[in-house]
Amino acid sequence: MTRHFTGWPRQAYDVLLGLEGLPSNETRERLRQDRERLVRRPMIDLLNDLAGDNPRYADFSVWSYGKDPFWWQHQGGIIRIARCVEYVVRFDLDGLHVKGAWHYPDPGQVPRYRAAVHHSGRELAALLDSLRAKDYDITGDVMKRMPREYPADHPYADLLRHRTLVAGRTLSNEDCLWTAEALAWLAERAEELDDLMDWLAGAVA
Repeated sequence: MTRHFTGWPRQAYDVLLGLEGLPSNETRERLRQDRERLVRRPMIDLLNDLAGDNPRYADFSVWSYGKDPFWWQHQGGIIRIARCVEYVVRFDLDGLHVKGAWHYPDPGQVPRYRAAVHHSGRELAALLDSLRAKDYDITGDVMKRMPREYPADHPYADLLRHRTLVAGRTLSNEDCLWTAEALAWLAERAEELDDLMDWLAGAVA
């Protein structure tokens, strides 16, 4: 298979530095072509190559440009596994980030998630413990109180309070960003997240 991703050019950081703060429309337009070539196009190549290696990751989208400066300062993409269950990939001045996320849930997904935790919380807890041991941060929208339909002393009370669930890591070796090693890093992280994503897809979708 022919690969297209060879890393982000180092000049990509220069483009993103030029977009820091509140860049004017003139600044955005002046940097648009360089940003497309140096920042966004490598993300497309990265996710294309990842999908080429594993069809599981074939349903992806790469963010374009929006009115808010955030969309210019952070280049993101998503890989859909199920409704509201996605891998989220982002490149910015802080590096390359990947998350396995159940987020922005549809109506009915939160009760389905809680029912799944009630019945198979041990499996989810073990998956999250394994990811924490690999330096993933586990976050999400967490209620302060327990859902009223479950007892306060439920063995998986901490998981039942979640209304979203996200596991994320950041590429710590910046030198990898400029080479094809970033693809290998992303593939390894996606594989580590696969079991969690399958659990979430089965639970909520």
